Amino acid sequence: MNTDKYRVAPHSKIDLKTWEPDDKGVFEGGKKEGEAALPPLNARLETLQELLYAEGKHKLLIVLQGMDTSGKDGVIRHVFEGVNPQGVSVASFKAPTPLELAHDYLWRVHQQTPARGQIAIFNRSHYEDVLVVRVHNLVPPEVWKRRYAQINAFEQQLAEEGTTILKFFLHISKEEQKQRLQKRLAEPEKQWKFSTGDLAERKLWDDYLAAYTAVLEKTSTAYAPWYIVPADRKWYRNLVISHVIIQTLEGLHMRYPAPETGLDDIVIE
Repeated sequence: MNTDKYRVAPHSKIDLKTWEPDDKGVFEGGKKEGEAALPPLNARLETLQELLYAEGKHKLLIVLQGMDTSGKDGVIRHVFEGVNPQGVSVASFKAPTPLELAHDYLWRVHQQTPARGQIAIFNRSHYEDVLVVRVHNLVPPEVWKRRYAQINAFEQQLAEEGTTILKFFLHISKEEQKQRLQKRLAEPEKQWKFSTGDLAERKLWDDYLAAYTAVLEKTSTAYAPWYIVPADRKWYRNLVISHVIIQTLEGLHMRYPAPETGLDDIVIE
């Protein structure tokens, strides 16, 4: 799969209305064909994660952002199926606590970044501080506007210290979001996922698109690229992200540590 077409080049201008959220790539067979392609990718990612952990040199940070119902939880569940949980952590950044508010906005984030040999997944992230705070006017414009440069500097520091960063914007259409919200209402076992607050956020759709556009334009860098992932088709969303992660890990050219000397002479009685 050619994933480069979803990667946002640094300093490029973005019009999200020209990016197709229902893209299915080369999978003319649709959902059945796409879902059949995922298990081999799961197996490959499982192997690469074990290698990452064993070598203990590299760190991988994955950032997931998107509108409500775009599938952040689904990505974690399906893309990382079978991966050893000892080597993966997931951090979900919700409204900050009083302790977190007493510090700078990146304080709580830095604590969740990956150690050597680890994969850390951010389900929402430090980007909430240039998204939600902008849309809801929680801080003055002069505050959130300077955060783009601060975030770039933060991510550059992580990269220079050995962290590989991949950022995914799950691009869902407003119509698809409507259908997913409706499904949550219609199915009793899914109603726990529904919040009336989702409807209030939905009314701010255009404001969020503008905020995401600014994020993609100002913070996609060579060391921490953004990918705009078509998210209307869940199976294709998972395939794109799987391919990007696998290609990135393979590009690290990892090796298992050398075994102890003299193992050939050992006899286990």
